[in-house]
This record gives sequence, C-alpha cells and structure tokens, in this order.
Amino acid sequence: MSEPSVSDLSTSIRTVHWIGTGLSTGRSGLELLLEHGARVVLWGRTAAKAEQCLAARGLAGRAAARGFDTAALAAALAPGDVLVSMLPAAHHPELLRLALAHGAHFACSSYVSPELAELAATAERTVVLTEAGLDPGIDHLMAHRLVELGRTAAGEAVSTADFTSYCGGLPAELNEFRYRFSWAPLGVLNALRSPARYLRDWQLRTAPRPWQATTEYPVAGERFEVYPNRDSLPFAEQYGFPPHWRKRSFVRGTLRPAGWRAAWSEVFATVESGDDGRIAALAGELAERHPMRETDRDRVVLAVALDLSWADGSWSGSYLLDLRGDERESAMALLVSLPLAYGITRILDGALAPGLHRAAEGAQEAGQWLDFLAARGITTELRTTENTTQGALL
Repeated sequence: MSEPSVSDLSTSIRTVHWIGTGLSTGRSGLELLLEHGARVVLWGRTAAKAEQCLAARGLAGRAAARGFDTAALAAALAPGDVLVSMLPAAHHPELLRLALAHGAHFACSSYVSPELAELAATAERTVVLTEAGLDPGIDHLMAHRLVELGRTAAGEAVSTADFTSYCGGLPAELNEFRYRFSWAPLGVLNALRSPARYLRDWQLRTAPRPWQATTEYPVAGERFEVYPNRDSLPFAEQYGFPPHWRKRSFVRGTLRPAGWRAAWSEVFATVESGDDGRIAALAGELAERHPMRETDRDRVVLAVALDLSWADGSWSGSYLLDLRGDERESAMALLVSLPLAYGITRILDGALAPGLHRAAEGAQEAGQWLDFLAARGITTELRTTENTTQGALL
C-alpha cells in the first residue's frame, strides 16, 4: 500500500505541538487551533509550567500539558502533526530536523535563517511556515498590499520609491524606562548588538550599533523614536518591488516611545562593551526591574508606509495598527500568536505545499490574512493619497 500524500494527511492532521510558554504564547492563537478541531499539546520547561500557562490563559483542561524533552517530543510526533517553535531562533534548526525526520510540519514566527532555508529545501512532505507573527508577519501583509496598490497607481512609470516599516511593543502607560519586557531581556539586548543595513536618501548605510541611527518619527500626531534593524534590503524583492522603482529609502526597524534613547543610555554603554558576562548580568537585572506584571497593559504600534513619485504624479499609502492589551490578553501575545495560528490552520487544511513559506507570499494572500485578522477584531487603518496632473484623489 502506498504512503499517504500530503493532501491525504491534511484531512487527518489533528495534533499541534506548541513548544514554549513565554509571553508571546497567546490565548487567542491556542483557542483558534482548538476551535479548528486540532488536538493541542503545550510543551513547557516542565509539565507544571505548561499547566500554569494554560490556566493563566483560561484554557485549563482544553489542551494537554507536557514537560519539554526532545526524546519525548520525538516519541509523540506523528506524520502530519505540526511542530510549533516559540523558543529562541537558535533552537529552530534542531526542531525542524525533528519534524522532517517524522514527516511532521513546522511553524514559527521568526525570520528565515540560512540554515532553516537550507533544511526547508530538502522537505518532501513537510510544510515550513516562518515569519508568520507580528514583525515579521503582519508587517509583511501590509507591505504586500501597499506594493500592489502602488503598482496599480503608478503603472509602468519609472518611479522613486520610499518605504518604511516600524514596529514596537510599548508599555501602555509610559514609565521612566520607556519599556517593559514582553520577551526575554537577553534577546532584546543581543538584538541591539547586531548591525543594521538599510537605504536612506539613495545611500546604502550600515549602523554597527542600531540605536546610534535613532531618529524621531511621527505617527498619527504622536512622537516616537525609530531605528533600523537587521538587513532591510532583501525585503524589497520579497515584497515584489518592480525593477522600474528606484529605491531612494528602504528601512525596516523598531519603534520606541519618545525619550527611549535617553532612558537607555546606561544600557547602551554595557551593550557596547561587548562583554557577554556583563550583558547577561544586565539582562537579569532588567528582567527584575522592568517586568511585565499581571496588572500592566502593553501597546503595539506597527506603521508601514510606501511613497511613490513619477514624472507627472505621485501616490502614498500607509497602514497603521495600534492596539492595547487588556485583562484577557496582552497585545503582543495576541498579535504574535493569532496570525501564527491562522497560518497553522492553513497547514491543517492542506492549503500550503511542502517547502518554505512566509506569512503571505503576495498581495492576494496577504488580503486573506488581513481579512481574517479583521474578523477577529484586529483592524488596520489604510490610507492612500494619489496626486496627478488632474489633481488629488483620496
């Protein structure tokens, strides 16, 4: 008897192994998977930790709780299962290898690393879903839609393009530190150690220390500070920028409240020292001094904009997502876990072919994701303006 195909398995996939109980493991994402008919197993550092996580999210008794152990996970994996990694990115390759070995699928909200891409290229039955959270994730959806709208407006005209995408998790009520940690402090500090590469005013720039490139940035009349992160340039191709768009500026980065850079001056001094021990110690201190407590509320702001100009006209488009957490769920947990869970339901439904995927690979698919999120109460504000020789059209 022949081995079942991926499409055959799609009708019987029922177990989602969600690994990690951190602040981005949200109630809404887990609930969506349960509503979809999946069996959910939450793997924590210990079974007790996983049980506590489920109870805190109002899901006690609705999902199984297990203590994470690679051997135990390997024994539990079956062909067609989905392995979801909410662990730090360094753990993803090992977990993807495990999924590949057992004919299971893999999903995470992190960026595609060269090692993940190389492993995904070997997948014959395994769907590898990445970049399907908030940033990266929802930002990709907005970018794809803006590029489609911009291409429609500009047609084949040679155009100058300026693109920016900034996202930040903030305390809803600002404190002196201008931040509360919604993910591991050491991860936050290590991200500041990575150089940023971006395009601004026709110039290719590199910021060895990203915060040194901080600038003021207004959003809906409110002042923020933004800085570039990672390597922005490859995303122009990912978003489908046509070759006749001349990129004047292309920046993807992080958004912080006004006053953030001044408040973090002592942190920057330690990060710049490059001393791993000092940085790890500082991460521990910051976790104690600025935790996200039960009574705290967070806020997420995501602003993506594209401006085009050509010989006889111009077009501008922007998306804004501004959401505050509540007593049910933090904004960060909702905006990371729900889109990721939606992508997992597409795996469960057999909608994705084996191999590497990101949250939407084009404008039409991005629209479907955004429509789903809007139906779940996550609304995004889209504004466009077009100016031609005949006047302005809104």
